[in-house]
Amino acid sequence: MFIDETTIKCRAGDGGRGCRSFRREKYEPWGGPNGGDGGKGGDVVLQGDTDQNNLIDFKYKPHWNGERGEHGQGGDCTGREGRPAVLRVPLGTIAYHRETGEVIGEVLEDGQILVLLKGGKGGMGNTKFKSSTNRAPTKTGPGLPGEIGEFRLELKSIADIGLVGFPNAGKSSLTNLITKARPKTAPYPFTTLHPQIGVIEYPAEYERLVLADIPGLIAGASDGKGLGHRFLRHIERCKLLLIIIDLAGTDTRDPRDDYKQLLKELELYDKSLLKKPRLVAANKMDEEAAVVNLKKFKKRYPKVELVPISCLSEAGLPKLRKELLKRVLKLRAKENKSPSPAT
Repeated sequence: MFIDETTIKCRAGDGGRGCRSFRREKYEPWGGPNGGDGGKGGDVVLQGDTDQNNLIDFKYKPHWNGERGEHGQGGDCTGREGRPAVLRVPLGTIAYHRETGEVIGEVLEDGQILVLLKGGKGGMGNTKFKSSTNRAPTKTGPGLPGEIGEFRLELKSIADIGLVGFPNAGKSSLTNLITKARPKTAPYPFTTLHPQIGVIEYPAEYERLVLADIPGLIAGASDGKGLGHRFLRHIERCKLLLIIIDLAGTDTRDPRDDYKQLLKELELYDKSLLKKPRLVAANKMDEEAAVVNLKKFKKRYPKVELVPISCLSEAGLPKLRKELLKRVLKLRAKENKSPSPAT
């Protein structure tokens, strides 16, 4: 099961109470106070973890509590701080306040920490209340309560490539062939019911690319039809869009109209998606109709960059893999390029 949105209820740990204690040692009749402070309560934090790929852990365990801080002890000993509640989340997780909808923050890097709730401060021991006029204070401070809150977690996958296409265009088959993911493949629409994250390996180059395959889009997806529109958030952070088209024109479809409709649905969801670099994979080139349709497609869209492939015969897949690596590395270099020093 793939969960990309869920709600959690959290409570940070309360602070420990301060200690009331006095020194009682031989030959020290006026030893004075020596009560230690209480420990701070444990925070509730999100931590990025590359080993996680969805939010299913929080679907069935929505309650998370930080540990209470230990109470102070005699001998000026401060109580131990409470252990934090660490929620390990996949990269690309965004946290919202459930009531206000305010964005708390997002986790984008492995090991990154995002504090949702802070633990309560520990109370002061009676040592802290000692003064020139009060040499034997009995007053102590109570530990402050930890923060409480409800949050909505939403996942926007971080991938190098976002795979988009109509149902039955061959998305799942392509994902099976070029990545280690194994989504369901079958000769009927909507075999992909939730996003699939796959890794394309390049052993010779010591590189790997992450591909996000979302459920197929259909006309009217922006109005809530089908499944794909709900999951388009998973390609918002992709560097490159890979659009797969059924060039054979199955079910009397026109590949040219399919491409136009896909771009329209992307634009209706978020216009910025059209600004992303994209590459078209022309699938089912093993069929005669696809050869004819390819010429028509190039005539209408002469500037579209296209790689002919066949998921059945696996023709064109090595070229597609190389092209994807070449483009993504170029985009990575562009992102990492440091700005020129000011003159």
